[in-house]
Amino acid sequence: MTKNLTLIIILVAILILGGCGCGSYNSLVSQDETVKNAWNKVQSDYQRRADLIPNLVNTVKGEAGFERGTLTDVINARASATQMKVDPNDLSPEKVQQFQAAQGQLSQALGRLLVVTENYPNLRANDAFRGLQAQLEGTENRIKTSRNDFNDAVQTYNTKVRSFPTNIFAGMMGFKQRPGFAAEAGAERAPEVKF
Repeated sequence: MTKNLTLIIILVAILILGGCGCGSYNSLVSQDETVKNAWNKVQSDYQRRADLIPNLVNTVKGEAGFERGTLTDVINARASATQMKVDPNDLSPEKVQQFQAAQGQLSQALGRLLVVTENYPNLRANDAFRGLQAQLEGTENRIKTSRNDFNDAVQTYNTKVRSFPTNIFAGMMGFKQRPGFAAEAGAERAPEVKF
């Protein structure tokens, strides 16, 4: 009788742990997929910005006497940023930082381009330029929203991975914490605009 009771208790414990493990695993998979989807949206918004840049550059090239060095910087930064892709299955802190650095260089080059264009009233009055500038501003807002959504998804996932008892199953099943976006070095200082 005691032997049967012990066996029943062991089987019930195994079933409970198995059920908890399956539930934890499925929940972690769901959160992991949410993080991957949010990352893909971030990359999509950065790609939208990269796709707009050739039109902006061509519009600006039309302005006689425009500074070619600034255009070259934008073109080179765009090329570098579009080559940097990070697989959502391999989101290491280093790779996210490299991606962010490449995108930051492009942001700086675009910022310089827009500042320099202030010296060209004909260009600023050009409808195509104004339209592209508005699209770029909208895209920058989309990027910010996508990065915030990505960070929210990462926070939810990381909380799940670190919470007890899920952390036990997460460790056994290979789920690890994911990095989020962080402010770039020097982002606390406002950019200096000179004319």
